[in-house]
Amino acid sequence: MKPSEHIRILGRGLRLLYEMSPAYTVTFLLEALVSAVTPYVPIWFSARLIDAIAARRPVGALALYAVLTVGLTFLLNALTAALARNAGAGIEELSQNLDWRYAEKAMGMACADVEDRDTALLRERIENEANAGFNLYALRTCAANFIHALVRIAASAVLTAAFFRAGGIPGWTKPALAAGVLVTILAGMLLKSREARIQNRFFEKLVDTNILAEKMGWFMLDYARGKDIRLYGMAGDLARQDLALGLRVTRERARAGIPASLLTSAGKALDFVLRFGVYLVLIDASLRGGVSVGSIARYVSCLTLLIAAATELVTTVQRTLVNDRYLQRYFSFFDIPNDMYKGTLTVEKRDDNEYYVEFRDVSFKYPHTDTWALRHVNFKFKVGEKLAIVGMNGSGKTTFIKLLCRLYDPTEGEIVLNGVDIRKYDYNEYMSLFSVVFQDFRLFAVSLGQNVAARTDYDQARVEDCLKRAGFDERESAMPKGLDTPLYKDFDKDGVEISGGEAQKIALARALYRDAPFIILDEPTAALDPVSEYQVYSHFAAIAGDKTAVYISHRLASCRFCDKIAVFDAGRIVQSGRHEDLLADPSGQYHALWTAQARYYTQPPTA
Repeated sequence: MKPSEHIRILGRGLRLLYEMSPAYTVTFLLEALVSAVTPYVPIWFSARLIDAIAARRPVGALALYAVLTVGLTFLLNALTAALARNAGAGIEELSQNLDWRYAEKAMGMACADVEDRDTALLRERIENEANAGFNLYALRTCAANFIHALVRIAASAVLTAAFFRAGGIPGWTKPALAAGVLVTILAGMLLKSREARIQNRFFEKLVDTNILAEKMGWFMLDYARGKDIRLYGMAGDLARQDLALGLRVTRERARAGIPASLLTSAGKALDFVLRFGVYLVLIDASLRGGVSVGSIARYVSCLTLLIAAATELVTTVQRTLVNDRYLQRYFSFFDIPNDMYKGTLTVEKRDDNEYYVEFRDVSFKYPHTDTWALRHVNFKFKVGEKLAIVGMNGSGKTTFIKLLCRLYDPTEGEIVLNGVDIRKYDYNEYMSLFSVVFQDFRLFAVSLGQNVAARTDYDQARVEDCLKRAGFDERESAMPKGLDTPLYKDFDKDGVEISGGEAQKIALARALYRDAPFIILDEPTAALDPVSEYQVYSHFAAIAGDKTAVYISHRLASCRFCDKIAVFDAGRIVQSGRHEDLLADPSGQYHALWTAQARYYTQPPTA
């Protein structure tokens, strides 16, 4: 990576840290500054106190130095503690804001990127790296350490400058001492660099293992999976897999820890050798009268801090340069563009309700695949009609809906609303036309009312009316807190567990509450019992009202309630028309599907 790229990434990272929590950024930098200065106060005043004692200065002067030593040190430590406390609270704000960035980015991504496995793996990786202390969290630490090290180097240089100006000290000792400090710093740099490479290799080697271990942990802690784990005797096998992952991490950590520990020990040994040499030089200088007794403590402490600070500075720079790769990967996720054209046209409002939607030679392939999910689809239906979409699994039914809702754009061809390509309409306004219940819909661990309204502030009477139209009114009346009853037990021990059929009714009520011109139902009765299913079928027209209803179903009996039926097969529409007309064609796909389903109801079971 070029120096200019390092500078660009660092600048962007620091700006982002400040944007996420300005107060915290200032606080942890001030904490680094104050904590760097703090040890030099007792060093300076203690040396003066020792020299004053040796010179038999008055008691008042001794007391003043003692008070200044203890008092200023206390004040600086108290200030550091206060800043650390505020920084502790600030890190929570920073973490929450950074977590929110993931959600905010996901909500602004194109659906193709959200569903892309490579994108999901990238997000999981950068989150895992953040939890391990890299990317923005490492930058925060590096920024504080950089200031900390620079301040200590400057303070140490100021407090030891007098040694190199002092007379009465053998000439060879000064360059020898400077050379010793330089050698120790360089050796420390090399050792720290080697240690950092070992640690980075360790982490890189276990990225996939850490992601898998995290997923395994969530899987075992998910109470909704508890029944399957117990009924199928999965506990032992899951525990063994989890243990194997843990042992692998432990072995790799131990393998990396041995050379890292040896390098750390070598660095410590060099530090102590230099410190011993400094003591010998200063003692000799003191005996010759070149330095005072108090200066010995001052110079030893300052030189020790100088070496540590120089090593810290180099280590920080090295870690910053390494972390830039993690930051680059972090930013690559947030730099994923949304290439879907947002459009600018306002959706036309017509009094005669004469709208129509048309697919014009539409073909579509999902990203990173060579298989056509839809091929040369031509279809037109009028707004206000009840349209049924049927076909075998994988025939393209749900893909057709995703394109209609502009979750994806066609690979070829175009979709038009009143003759205008839907890509030209304002994206958010066009999306507001649809209320959809997909097969893989999700309810949330919040109140029943909030699940229906998809917001915290809602019209209670309207929510109850939608629940009634969806057939959930009796169940709602039996709930302990009515619309305020929390669903599931994720956050509330009094939450109510609901069945799959009940969840489907709530999802249908949510689609009705949105009150959009188009209502799209993808297998809306798949989890319902026969009575509830019949109620949805028989009241389908009343539920949909004057809205355009697009109804995907494997159960062809439901198609009799629709104005038009589109039959999909292998990504193409092979038939379209009314139920009676399609059934009258014995060679058609619809007749074959109808006959296959009817056989289960008309033929006796075989032994």
